[in-house]
Parts: sequence; structure tokens; C-alpha cells
Amino acid sequence: MSRFIAPLFLALTFLITSITSGIAAELAEKRMVSVTGMGVAKARPDTANISIGVVSEGESAKEALDKNTAAMSRVIVELKGQKIGPKDIQTTNFTVRPKFQHFKDGKPPAIIGYRVVNSVRITVRDLKMLGAILDQAVSLGSNQINGIQFSVEDAASLEDEARKKAMADARHKAELYAIAGNAKLGKVLVISENFIVSPRRPEFGRAAMSAKAAPVHIEPGEHRVQARVHVSWELNN
Repeated sequence: MSRFIAPLFLALTFLITSITSGIAAELAEKRMVSVTGMGVAKARPDTANISIGVVSEGESAKEALDKNTAAMSRVIVELKGQKIGPKDIQTTNFTVRPKFQHFKDGKPPAIIGYRVVNSVRITVRDLKMLGAILDQAVSLGSNQINGIQFSVEDAASLEDEARKKAMADARHKAELYAIAGNAKLGKVLVISENFIVSPRRPEFGRAAMSAKAAPVHIEPGEHRVQARVHVSWELNN
């Protein structure tokens, strides 16, 4: 049977190549216009993802771990008290590492203690509670805030809106070119797209993250979705 496979494969390859070449040739013979359309959809963010952590040190690994566990437990209890569900709290990093003292006289480094890092990512779905959550987390022992990212939960609808605007922009440009060339737009020949999502990511300093600091003010800004679509139309006389 194997002696029939190679000829069959070659025949299929030739057929596919012929079809592809035929389509390319057909497109090359058509009068067409190709343009790029842009569409931007904006929405107020309704969800925030925050990475917070507890860094603890001690002379022994157990001492550092006990301090870290106690602080993180207080933070988690507070988060759940703020109606953050279990599915919205996820551990992202947990490390126990020795601290070394280095010498200049060639002696080998000596362990002088241990550091424990425990980080979690939380999803906040009520942005009005965001500042209070950050305040409480820091007050109860979180001493590491790695960043915050806003998003829109119903991102699909926002993307569809951007798509429609991009397509409308492309058609508008194509019609202008067609009129300038004494032609009319015919059927669509090719459509391809890509997205550029550019949400605003605020930055805040660690100096503001202390138990005695004023309430944390976070501005979510706006979430932007930019769609770019490449479209080719056939031109008719």
C-alpha cells in the first residue's frame, strides 16, 4: 500500500498548489482597493487585579515563616471580610530563601537569616472598595504592592464595538478611493484584523502605603480597545 501513498500525496499537493495559485491569479486580475480601518471603543473599568504580598525575615526559617503566615492570614481574613470571594484570591509566589553575609577577605558567605515572600493576586469587582482594601491590607501586614491592572469584565462586547467602528472606517476610506477612481465598491475579497488593547495602568508609590497614611486614592481611568482591520474590496465600473 505504501507505494500508492507518495503519488497520492504529490497529487494532493499539486491540486492544493494549483487552487491557491488560481485564487492568487484571480485576485491579481481584479481591480481592487485595500485599506486599513481603525476603531476605538472605550469603557470605564469595572474590575481590578492587584498583586500584594508579605515579606518577612527572621534568624531562622521557621521564625520568618511564622511571621509571614501570621501576617498573610490577617490579610486574607480581611480580604474575605471585604466580600472578596475565594475564587478571586490566588497565591502567585511563595519562597523561603536564606540571607547571606558576604566577606571581602575570601571567606565563604555565611547565612545570617531567612526571608519568606508570599504573594497573592486578588480580583476586586467593586472598585469603590479598592482604596479601603489596600489600606487594610497594608495595615494588617502586607508590605509589598507589585501593581494594579484595571479591566472590563465584558471585554467581548467592547471588542465587538471596536470591530464595527474599524469596519465602518475601512468602508468610508474605500468609498472615497473608489469615487476618486471613478468606480464603485463591489464585494469584499479579504478581511483580516488585529487588536491593540491599551488600558491605563496607574502607578503609586510605596510611601503612600502605610498604616498612618491618608486613604489611598486610585483612579481607574478608562479602558481602551483599539481594533485594526485590513479589508480589500473589488472595484466595479
